[in-house]
Order: sequence, then C-alpha cells, then structure tokens
Amino acid sequence: MKNAAPFGLAGCCALGAVGCFRSLPAESPPAASAAFPRPGPGEFSVMTFNLNQYALLDRDGNADTLEPKPPEEAGSIVEVIRQVSPDVLAVQEMGDPAAWAEFKYSLRQAGLDYGHEEYLRRGKSVLNMAVLSRFPIVATNSHVDDVYTIGPTKFPVMRGIIEIDLEIHPQYRLRLMVAHLKSKVFHSFGQAEMRRAEARLLNNRVRDALADAGVNLLVVGDFNDDPSSATLRDIATYKRQRILHDLRPMDAVGDAWTHRENNDAYHRIDYMLASAGLLPEVVPEKTYVVRSPLLLRASDHRPLVATFVAAERGTETAPDLSQRLPPEIPQND
Repeated sequence: MKNAAPFGLAGCCALGAVGCFRSLPAESPPAASAAFPRPGPGEFSVMTFNLNQYALLDRDGNADTLEPKPPEEAGSIVEVIRQVSPDVLAVQEMGDPAAWAEFKYSLRQAGLDYGHEEYLRRGKSVLNMAVLSRFPIVATNSHVDDVYTIGPTKFPVMRGIIEIDLEIHPQYRLRLMVAHLKSKVFHSFGQAEMRRAEARLLNNRVRDALADAGVNLLVVGDFNDDPSSATLRDIATYKRQRILHDLRPMDAVGDAWTHRENNDAYHRIDYMLASAGLLPEVVPEKTYVVRSPLLLRASDHRPLVATFVAAERGTETAPDLSQRLPPEIPQND
C-alpha cells in the first residue's frame, strides 16, 4: 500500500537513505550465523528484544551501590544481536542514559553501528524502551502523556509508546510502534486491569495510525500476556474486527515461546503484529524467534525477528498466517 506524508515535526530526511538500503550497503555487515537468515537484496529486518534489566541495579543486596548487568550477560546479549545483525533493533528494559550509551558502544565494538535512534525514558525508570536503526527516522511521535482511569484514580501508561517513521528508501516507509505493557506483578489496583487499560490506549494509537490507509505499520514489544488473552484482543482488534496480524515467529524446531520463568514455565508474551498493508511484504521463512544457548542466563526473553520486502505488494502475496499455528492437540490426562 502507498505511503503518505510523515506525521509530526520531522521532515523527510532522504540523505543517506538509499545508502542504508540493503541493495546499496554502506559497509559489509558482520558475518552471518547459519541459524539466523539474513535479509536479501531489497529486504530489511526488524528485531524486538527484552534485555532483562540492562541497567544499574542493586544486584548484590547492598542498596548503597548499584551494579551494571553482569559482563557475561551483557556480552551474550550483544553477541546474539551481532549474529542476527538486524537492520532495526527495538529493545525493552533499557536502563538510564549511561546504560544506553554503554549498550550502543558495545554494539559498535561488535561491528554494529546504527546511525539513527529513539530513546524513550519515563522519569528515572530503569525499564525504558529504545530503537536503533540503519535507516533514517524521518518522523517521531512517541507518546508519554496517555492516561487511563481505574475508579477515581488516574494512571499514566507506565513506559509510554514509541512511534516513529523509518524511511527504508525514498519509495518505502515503515511506521514502527514499540510498547512494554504492565507486568503480572501484583498491584493493589489490579495488574490485569491496568495491563488491559494500557492495551486499549495502544489500540487507540494503532487506529490513529491506520487512519492513513497507506501506512505500513509494525507493532512490537513485550505485552506481558498470552496470545488468547483479553490484552492481545484489545490490542489487535476493534469492534470484533482484526486490525493487526500476529506474525508468530518460530525457532528452527517450531517453538514460538518467548519468555522463560524460573519454574520451567514457558510463555509467548512478546509479539510482532503487522497491519494489513504491511502483511504482503512479510518474508515468513526469515521471520523467527532466536534460539541460542547464549540467552540462557542473559535474558528471560527470546528476541523476535521479522524480515520484509521493501516494496509495496498486493494482497495476493500476503502469507497465510494460519499455516504458522501449531496443530491442535486433544487435552487428555
């Protein structure tokens, strides 16, 4: 579908955009891992990754000092990103500006130098979101002021919503939203209702974006709920009609889980949701969950990767996402 003019105050920054496109690479990317397929000519990739508190925290029980993410964990995260080498990287649970600067430096040391960024911080939070991109960010409209009410009490969306336009090349743009919804940690006002309220506000932003019939919209992040949950329904549908499509990335053995708990429970709570206009450009065989032993101690989440063709395509090329669903298995005790 055709792209319209960008929103916000930023104008089109075409300088260097073609050079960022894979058909005319500015430099050779790091060597690829055989397990992680790379985009081909005319394609680009997006990764979303919850880094599990890449921040200064009290990690040793001594509140007088704060410690960074342990080197072996931080190094494993950087190495996994290096192996995938995504064109666009969206992260959750990023720390303060110092941690953000260190993270970018570590990526550069690993051979990944992203020229464009959006960092969204709420107050003094250590659970922030950010995007790194090889393509110009030509418009920014991130949201930090959305609020909801539970009874008489007003709450802000805890981590905000990143919303940016990326110019993959002068004829193709991607609108990217990144969210990290309320966790299932107890809250006196009800963590489930808080998460659903945030999901509804995210849905409002999605519908605002889809008012532009030509937008190529991708919504990614940690939504902290299962695929069949009311939270996901509140994000991806409106008036019982689906407005976003779950790409359901899988790893090499067919597993789609994204989050591991300490008691060997596995869940799918991280997502990549595409608009109908973007769906025809998805490359399913290069859309996957990263499976790597490096992640065992580095994060409780697995990153997701999606690859797209950077050219407007007709609906007849849209993948049949039902083929990515696992077979139903009767529940017999």
